[in-house]
Amino acid sequence: MYIFWENVWKFPRFLISVCVGFFLTAAYPFFQLSKNKKMLYLILFIFSLLSGIFYTILKSMLGYS
Repeated sequence: MYIFWENVWKFPRFLISVCVGFFLTAAYPFFQLSKNKKMLYLILFIFSLLSGIFYTILKSMLGYS
Protein backbone atom coordinates (compact mmCIF):
# COMPACT_ATOMS: atom_id res chain seq x y z
CA MET A 1 0.00 0.00 0.00
CA TYR A 2 2.94 2.33 0.64
CA ILE A 3 4.06 2.06 -2.99
CA PHE A 4 0.58 3.03 -4.17
CA TRP A 5 0.54 6.26 -2.12
CA GLU A 6 4.10 7.03 -3.19
CA ASN A 7 3.02 6.80 -6.84
CA VAL A 8 -0.08 8.92 -6.17
CA TRP A 9 2.16 11.56 -4.58
CA LYS A 10 4.47 11.59 -7.63
CA PHE A 11 1.66 12.06 -10.16
CA PRO A 12 1.06 15.83 -9.71
CA ARG A 13 4.77 16.56 -10.21
CA PHE A 14 4.78 14.39 -13.31
CA LEU A 15 1.68 16.13 -14.67
CA ILE A 16 3.18 19.58 -14.10
CA SER A 17 6.45 18.61 -15.77
CA VAL A 18 4.62 17.18 -18.79
CA CYS A 19 2.53 20.35 -19.18
CA VAL A 20 5.57 22.63 -18.87
CA GLY A 21 7.48 20.49 -21.34
CA PHE A 22 4.60 20.64 -23.81
CA PHE A 23 4.38 24.42 -23.67
CA LEU A 24 8.14 24.87 -23.93
CA THR A 25 8.26 22.55 -26.93
CA ALA A 26 5.35 24.37 -28.57
CA ALA A 27 6.92 27.79 -27.90
CA TYR A 28 10.43 26.86 -29.10
CA PRO A 29 9.87 28.08 -32.70
CA PHE A 30 8.75 31.46 -31.33
CA PHE A 31 11.92 31.68 -29.24
CA GLN A 32 13.95 31.06 -32.38
CA LEU A 33 12.00 33.70 -34.31
CA SER A 34 12.39 36.24 -31.51
CA LYS A 35 16.15 36.40 -32.08
CA ASN A 36 15.40 38.63 -35.06
CA LYS A 37 14.35 42.12 -33.87
CA LYS A 38 11.63 42.58 -36.52
CA MET A 39 10.11 39.19 -35.82
CA LEU A 40 10.13 39.94 -32.08
CA TYR A 41 8.05 43.06 -32.67
CA LEU A 42 5.68 41.10 -34.91
CA ILE A 43 5.27 38.33 -32.32
CA LEU A 44 4.62 40.87 -29.54
CA PHE A 45 2.08 42.70 -31.72
CA ILE A 46 0.22 39.50 -32.58
CA PHE A 47 0.27 38.36 -28.94
CA SER A 48 -1.10 41.70 -27.71
CA LEU A 49 -3.75 41.71 -30.44
CA LEU A 50 -4.90 38.18 -29.55
CA SER A 51 -4.90 39.04 -25.85
CA GLY A 52 -7.07 42.09 -26.51
CA ILE A 53 -9.51 40.09 -28.62
CA PHE A 54 -9.67 37.35 -25.98
CA TYR A 55 -10.26 39.94 -23.25
CA THR A 56 -13.05 41.61 -25.24
CA ILE A 57 -14.77 38.30 -25.96
CA LEU A 58 -14.63 37.18 -22.32
CA LYS A 59 -15.86 40.59 -21.17
CA SER A 60 -18.86 40.35 -23.51
CA MET A 61 -19.62 36.74 -22.62
CA LEU A 62 -19.57 37.42 -18.87
CA GLY A 63 -21.72 40.54 -19.16
CA TYR A 64 -19.24 43.09 -17.80
CA SER A 65 -19.70 46.57 -19.22
